[in-house]
Amino acid sequence: MSASALTGGENGSLLVSNMNRIGLASDASSKLKLLLASQSPRRREILDMMGLAGRYTAEPSPLNEEELQIELAKKDTTPTEYARTLAERKAHAMGVTLSSSDGEVTLVIGSDTIVDLDGRIMEKPKDETEAIETIQRLSGNWHQVHTGVAVFAVGVDGHDGEKLLFSYTETANVKFATLSDDDIKSYVATTEPMDKAGSYGIQGIGGQLVERLEGDFFAVMGLPMHSLSRELSRAISELGDL
Repeated sequence: MSASALTGGENGSLLVSNMNRIGLASDASSKLKLLLASQSPRRREILDMMGLAGRYTAEPSPLNEEELQIELAKKDTTPTEYARTLAERKAHAMGVTLSSSDGEVTLVIGSDTIVDLDGRIMEKPKDETEAIETIQRLSGNWHQVHTGVAVFAVGVDGHDGEKLLFSYTETANVKFATLSDDDIKSYVATTEPMDKAGSYGIQGIGGQLVERLEGDFFAVMGLPMHSLSRELSRAISELGDL
């Protein structure tokens, strides 16, 4: 019996089936390139785990996030809309800086992760005191982690203009254990929380704080692996032959 018969005869719906369509980052002649508009080592790690090591480049988006956060705070924006909008703006801001040669397409990935406690967005802490206060609020409680994802194509249809291929927000529910003051202060003293939304990193020391998780672990880490794989694969298939 053939492999296609065993799987129902369907074409692959995940990126693993379209991986070879993405050229090596070192190959200037590649017709399909991938760019991560982020300086996050966690997001790079997730792309590497997906098998994309050597097939993408990473640069921080030129977006002024602080200005956008102030803008969104003035609006009646839900946490899920907030994360998706940040992801879209990050990818768009990067995309407008790019140009493409004839027949070349660059897919720009933007992403943003926020922690939501009862509708309140818990940003990266400004200092250790704020980190301690944030973790004290999360202690013993459920909260949500929203990761917005957006992908723009630059050079599609033979021109430099950007086209939004997809955007969405993936949400996971996270339950913290009830933490002692000593545990909280000791964790903050590691400095791990200082560059992370919600003042913790589930993939590091902060994983010790998490009692339960419902949803995609990778969404909490910074990029939802399964849904990104599915949506990238669909987008690449729709681009056709380059």
